[in-house]
Amino acid sequence: MPAGAERLGAPPLGPLSPAVLAVRDRLAGEIRAGELAPGERLGAEREIAERLGVSRSTVRAALSDLERSGTIVRARGRTGGIFVAERKVERDLASLTGLPAYLRRQGFQSDARVISTATIGAPVDVAEALGIAPGELVHEIVRVRLADDDPISLERASFPAERFPGLLDRALSGSLYELLQSEYGLIPGQAEERLEVVDAGPAEARLLGIPRHASLVSISRTAWDDSGAPFECSRDLFRGDRVRIVVRAQASSSARAAGSAVATSVEVRASDAR
Repeated sequence: MPAGAERLGAPPLGPLSPAVLAVRDRLAGEIRAGELAPGERLGAEREIAERLGVSRSTVRAALSDLERSGTIVRARGRTGGIFVAERKVERDLASLTGLPAYLRRQGFQSDARVISTATIGAPVDVAEALGIAPGELVHEIVRVRLADDDPISLERASFPAERFPGLLDRALSGSLYELLQSEYGLIPGQAEERLEVVDAGPAEARLLGIPRHASLVSISRTAWDDSGAPFECSRDLFRGDRVRIVVRAQASSSARAAGSAVATSVEVRASDAR
């Protein structure tokens, strides 16, 4: 699929006819079954209409609905067309787990490419998050996270150097949380994560293989161990076209007593609309 694939304008939402629903479900079923692989071209609207024996307007409406759901993408230009969207990585904010564990559960092969490592004086914001004095030493690790060899996020993480001596001398391509637990006895306790959507700058675009100004989901995190001591300050930049953020909210005891749902699931999807 071309790197410039993007969402194009779709007709206004409205009820879909039985014929449109049938075509949409047929195409979605082929994608789920693996008959149409991620990144594969579906063909022109005319070709799809002839293959399924329906009108082009029916196909167009079905494709628009699939595009709205993120199942397919369209691309302009000489290499453009209609493509099966790449699989999205679900990032569950309710669980303090390393990204490799999320990827493995979802059937992805996890890896990381280390961009840089350094032991530096903590900037003011990092020092405040880690509960240390500005200028105290921290280990900074910058990595590109990969899912099935495709870059999905750029990660910059800082850890107190005094607490984790020799961290930068260890293998850093796997889960840092698993490394900290096995080598330093860390027991993660809780984390605070803040989300926002930002534009990719030149460096982020180059490292993630996306256009400049493509949408990124930024997750800024401070994590504490089981005793309440902060041990991580990080910022992850996820490709907006490859991540789905999942948030689970627990209802209060009074709401449950009143008959409300015990829990709700909120899904935030971000995709490159440029």
